[in-house]
Amino acid sequence: MAAKIIPPSNFAVVQTDLYRSAQPTELNFPFLEKLNLRSVVHLAPDELPPPFLAWLDDQGIRLIHLGDDVGKRSPWKPVSEEMVLEGLSVLLDPASYPLLVMCTLGRHRTGTLVGCLRKLQGWNLTAILEEYRRHAGPKFRLLNEQFIELFDTDLVPVPPRRPSWLLPAAVAAT
Repeated sequence: MAAKIIPPSNFAVVQTDLYRSAQPTELNFPFLEKLNLRSVVHLAPDELPPPFLAWLDDQGIRLIHLGDDVGKRSPWKPVSEEMVLEGLSVLLDPASYPLLVMCTLGRHRTGTLVGCLRKLQGWNLTAILEEYRRHAGPKFRLLNEQFIELFDTDLVPVPPRRPSWLLPAAVAAT
């Protein structure tokens, strides 16, 4: 019998070889194997379950844990600017791809990081917030939306070698 292919909760394609989701479970491993991931960015303060850590190790996938400072913050406050800048530096490095960005539910921390990426890409704020709310659902956070709106893309060092979907025109417009 064939294995079921079940994506993680809140899974979506952000760009070519860049994905977002909630924290995967063992049911999601066959689906994730199809993505040939090289890196996973984990944006939550909690420890990952041992089966997921073992799966990452078995697959040779690099885990980048950027959520350590989140546990020291109120759960209602947006992510830190430092964490977003660190996350964007990973997202802008083609050597990290294919890449999955995740947090516990794939809503707020992941949505904020993706929203700041969209801003760097030159997306209209309405479209950015619509994407954020599509994943956050009725539990969207105005503080996260404000963080995205006020995020200064000039703070992001864009490397000369960047993913092909980040067009030079979008970077120059920021």
